[in-house]
Amino acid sequence: MSTDLTAPAPPRPDVAGIQRRTVRLLFLTQIIGGIGVTIGISVGALLAARVAGTALAGLAQSAGVVGAALLAIPVTRLMAARGRRPGLVLAYAVGAVGGVLVVVATVTRLVPLLFVGMLLFGGGTAANLQARYTAVDLAEPQRRGRQLSLVVWATTIGAVAAPNFAALADDTTRGWGLPALSGPFAFSAVAFTLTAVVLLVLLRPDPLLTARRLAAAEPAPGAAPAVTRRGGMVAAWRTVRGRPAARLGIAAVAVGHLVMVAVMSMTPVHLGEWHSDEDVLPVVGLVLSLHIAGMYALSPVVGWLTDRVGRRPVILGGVALLLAACAVSGTAGHHTAPLSVGLTLLGLGWSGTMVAGSTLLSESVPTADRPGVQGLSDLLMGLAGAGAAAASGFVMRAVGYPTLTLLAAIAVVPLVALALRRPGPAPLDEED
Repeated sequence: MSTDLTAPAPPRPDVAGIQRRTVRLLFLTQIIGGIGVTIGISVGALLAARVAGTALAGLAQSAGVVGAALLAIPVTRLMAARGRRPGLVLAYAVGAVGGVLVVVATVTRLVPLLFVGMLLFGGGTAANLQARYTAVDLAEPQRRGRQLSLVVWATTIGAVAAPNFAALADDTTRGWGLPALSGPFAFSAVAFTLTAVVLLVLLRPDPLLTARRLAAAEPAPGAAPAVTRRGGMVAAWRTVRGRPAARLGIAAVAVGHLVMVAVMSMTPVHLGEWHSDEDVLPVVGLVLSLHIAGMYALSPVVGWLTDRVGRRPVILGGVALLLAACAVSGTAGHHTAPLSVGLTLLGLGWSGTMVAGSTLLSESVPTADRPGVQGLSDLLMGLAGAGAAAASGFVMRAVGYPTLTLLAAIAVVPLVALALRRPGPAPLDEED
């Protein structure tokens, strides 16, 4: 069989057009997925406290974080092999199954089933987190922070309103005979299913596969040939180990998430100690709405600063906000106003470490290695948050909410030292 050497090369894809379409689609699905994630999280600790007891409330909340972390492994392996679309669809589908199991566990009062459901519910979080990396696969280097932050910001529209929808969802499903606090998880399952279907149909062409084809056809000068990796965690760690910038990116994401989860997960329980069952959901909805607004509403500004000022300064700014949040929340007592301020600062600090850290990580490794390294980052972030959530219930019961916020602040110190360390030279196989 002969090969026509005179045949024209395939046309270069319209990268700018594909990127615009991808970001718009991710923007839409992040809204729907954000509703699904946040409406469940907003009542997760309260529901777990009712079904399993206060001491286990943090463990149940951490099960969702662990689920998101562990699911990052198969999801990123699938992405490394077949692209972003099947990985995102799988994660949302698993999250939908988890939401259904949480409802069943609440009806049957089966604590083990509740933990399994919360574990699988983390699939929604895993998908939402991986979507931010999808936004930078085809982004121009000078716009990576802004493109990533736009997808993070899209979650605001659904997530800020979602905690306030919890009461409506609860009232609606009570009319169907479901127990109190289970309704939000039923609504989450519907949101995740819808998001999975939209991505399955519309996320074409796949941005990661397109980026790989471009990297193979137009390698950067001096770069090694692009090779598709399997996305294993050991291989990802080897890639990160020799890149100080990648290590800082991973640390910023993990530590910022640890502090946020530790304080946020026990704030509803802290408020529940001072409010009646009839009043607690509206108060929790208000405080968490402001917290989530801090996480997402200003992320485009954070992304712009990440591109203009630099990754490290924005990470340090996020750290400063996290420390301020711990100080304000820990001294707020049962007063809603200062707690709202503290949780808003907590969200802003998380945004700084998440956007700048994720951008720094993504650009610090070659395209072929990105899914595995990004999966490693989400795994470590999830495990850090899970450890914080699991311990937070015991810490709060033993020594109280103020001490919990103090311990969260202390956890930030190693990140400051890492961010202030002078960066070393970039590896020779760097692509960008």
